[in-house]
Amino acid sequence: MEIWYNAKCSKCRIAKEALDEAGLTYHLRYYLEQPPTAADLRDVLDRLNLEPWDITRTADAKAGGIDLPGTRDDASRESWIDLLAANPALIQRPLVVADDGTAYVARDPEAVATAIDHSAS
Repeated sequence: MEIWYNAKCSKCRIAKEALDEAGLTYHLRYYLEQPPTAADLRDVLDRLNLEPWDITRTADAKAGGIDLPGTRDDASRESWIDLLAANPALIQRPLVVADDGTAYVARDPEAVATAIDHSAS
């Protein structure tokens, strides 16, 4: 199991505590220090069954003055992925990749519990 982790994020800390309580072994990927590549992002998006704009912290981008791609479609998908690879702080957190290959945006207790269930079985 891997968790894309930011120690300053309360949701990341809560997810980590839940994994610890479940007794699971996991790898913390400090994604701000070890940013995902475009290939990493494509892989996790496939596992999430989401598009890059679905995991983008758009309010943070606007506040930071980052220009978001103007459209959300297949033609702009790579631009969104490139944006996230260049600005990993814009990625929703935490992202949890379970042992069975599924992935979750674990921002709520239910998503964390589902990720734990998929790694504990």
